[in-house]
Amino acid sequence: MFTTDERMIAGVKAMYPAGTKIVLDSMGDDPRPIPPGTKGTVVHVDDIGTVHCDFENGRRLGLVPGEDHFHKYVERTRDEAR
Repeated sequence: MFTTDERMIAGVKAMYPAGTKIVLDSMGDDPRPIPPGTKGTVVHVDDIGTVHCDFENGRRLGLVPGEDHFHKYVERTRDEAR
């Protein structure tokens, strides 16, 4: 039987599979935070639910859902922008 934590981690893994594009909204207490608005690509989600990403500024960092805030980036087509 799944615990609440296992369900949460399974949900994070389902929501952010490898290759998912994300945008960082804000970070918790990081001594070298990545600037808000920086785009990244999910590399993997580990077994404790940390979302590991390669960011466009060359950094690789694990994001902790609930502590760090980010969302999926969905590129809009020209027709959708109208």
